[in-house]
Amino acid sequence: MRFPVSRHAAAPLLAFTLASPSISALADPAIESVVVTAARTPQRADEVIPDTTVIGSEEIARAGAGSVADLLRRQRGIEIARNGGPGASTSVYLRGANSNQIVVLIDGVRIGSSTTGAASWNAIPLSTIDHIEIVYGPLSSLYGADAIGGVVQIFTKKSAGKPAFSAGAGAGSYGTSAYDAGVHGATGGDHSVSYALSGAHEEASGFSATRPGAFGYNPDDDGYTRNSVNGRLTVQLAPGIDVGAQFLKSRLRAQYDSGASSYDTHNEQDIDSYAVFLNGRILPNWRSSLQAARSNDKLGSFTSTAASGTSQIDTRQDELTWQNTIDLGSDTLQVLFGHRKEQVLSSSSAALNRSRVTNSVAAAYDLRRGSHLLDLSLRNDHSIYGAKTTGAAGYGYEFSRDLRATASVGTSFRAPTYNELYYPGYGLVTNKPEQGRNAEVGIRYRIAGAELQANYYRNRLTDMIVTVNPCPSRTGSCAYNVNHALLEGLTMSADTHVRDLDLRASVDLQDPRDESTGKQLARRSRRHASLAADYTVDRLGLGAELQASSSRFDDAANANRLGGYGLLNLYTTWRFMPDWSLLLRLDNTLDKRHDLARNYGTAGRSWFAALRYGTR
Repeated sequence: MRFPVSRHAAAPLLAFTLASPSISALADPAIESVVVTAARTPQRADEVIPDTTVIGSEEIARAGAGSVADLLRRQRGIEIARNGGPGASTSVYLRGANSNQIVVLIDGVRIGSSTTGAASWNAIPLSTIDHIEIVYGPLSSLYGADAIGGVVQIFTKKSAGKPAFSAGAGAGSYGTSAYDAGVHGATGGDHSVSYALSGAHEEASGFSATRPGAFGYNPDDDGYTRNSVNGRLTVQLAPGIDVGAQFLKSRLRAQYDSGASSYDTHNEQDIDSYAVFLNGRILPNWRSSLQAARSNDKLGSFTSTAASGTSQIDTRQDELTWQNTIDLGSDTLQVLFGHRKEQVLSSSSAALNRSRVTNSVAAAYDLRRGSHLLDLSLRNDHSIYGAKTTGAAGYGYEFSRDLRATASVGTSFRAPTYNELYYPGYGLVTNKPEQGRNAEVGIRYRIAGAELQANYYRNRLTDMIVTVNPCPSRTGSCAYNVNHALLEGLTMSADTHVRDLDLRASVDLQDPRDESTGKQLARRSRRHASLAADYTVDRLGLGAELQASSSRFDDAANANRLGGYGLLNLYTTWRFMPDWSLLLRLDNTLDKRHDLARNYGTAGRSWFAALRYGTR
């Protein structure tokens, strides 16, 4: 393994958790918390074998008007690239895996474009999110195609308890303004009804999406507007049986540069997700759920001149999932049946207007025996590529309540996107699915209120689809199964509490490389880290975040280098009344220039202030 620095280089960052003898002992919050994504069913966090992190509602509230991608890149194992401001096209890399190698769910509904294979991160509204679960490593045996790097599941705000209302308003740099409001609650009785409804508006005049040297450079400001609404309704038909529906609609209008002209060039991005579900307890130990879901991803490019052309790509995913969970003593058996249809409804290229169907069956078994934890899963997906079988096995051993070691192996695959198959002059219908084989080990240790964790992973990809020039079957470039890639790395993290001070840190030492060429994968660094501190006393909170990344390359040939950077963010929160709070945030405090993509702009020093009201 070719780590860029010694593994001991991260020791000072982790050692701070042990530096003070006054660290107070805490009740372990992981024991009391529950996560869903790692096993598709609720699990106690301390029994989850895959490396998992949760972004809670308080951290999301402190993010201000930032994007979901900005929130994610403060977590371990995650990097982003973006072609301009928060409304611009965004890529998220999870443990070095591409955006189209990550499954993204909103309340259990898969989202993403069938032409690019990636989620539209820039269109996801941040204000509607309650919490986010990130599971690292291959999960194709549970979620099917594309779960090579991991799964990110976004949970929107839900109903709970008596009726409650919340609202917020904020303003900041670059002409930013944001407003949101929501109501949620539940009725009592044998046939209870729970409900939640919220909406949000956000806009900014922005800054130039490009810098001098970029194709289409224009120094004008490129702003965005994002509107969203989401809701959920659940009715209890009988004890243990409920039926419900949920939806989310978000529309983003984001300007971009297309030459030094006065034309208004902009993208309009829509993401919609809908689902109806029935949950029931068939027997005391048998729970069953049936969900029918639809998600749409629409992207149009427009200009303000009638003579200029427009382009539009609309894709849709329909899923029907029947999941059965059976408790066998302390063990759990899960059996799942799935049907998924992907469609390109309309496109400027008629060759993309196609559909494909995948039928799936999967089974998982979770065993708990004293200090031993064992997870086994197997899945078969049948599509136009024939039958594709993936599996995973994970084992954990608890040496004591405070020390646990884990080891796991798993296989995964990614189906070629419609662009990689059919786009004129680029796609090849002969392209095969990418395949991944991952192995990893991890250790978690708690001491005096601090938690230390380290995970080493090695994910080897074959038949990776890349752009080659010349194309083997025709002139010009094309998407082609040629490369082998290795996503290898060590992630270390630490969390602790010192009196009124919370400290969190993480370091990623990774070597994501194309084994066919020996080059570093584009836009992925070999070292990145984060450090955060929160100090709370009475109703006042103060915080600081530090993000650091080593250099990257903007291209597969490693010819265009992007410099490393370090960003400092500061914030304060003040709950001046029981239901009222104030947030002040200063991002990129030292006004550092940094590049997430070559010749594309990034924000300098910027501020945001927000006033929030919420009954509890």
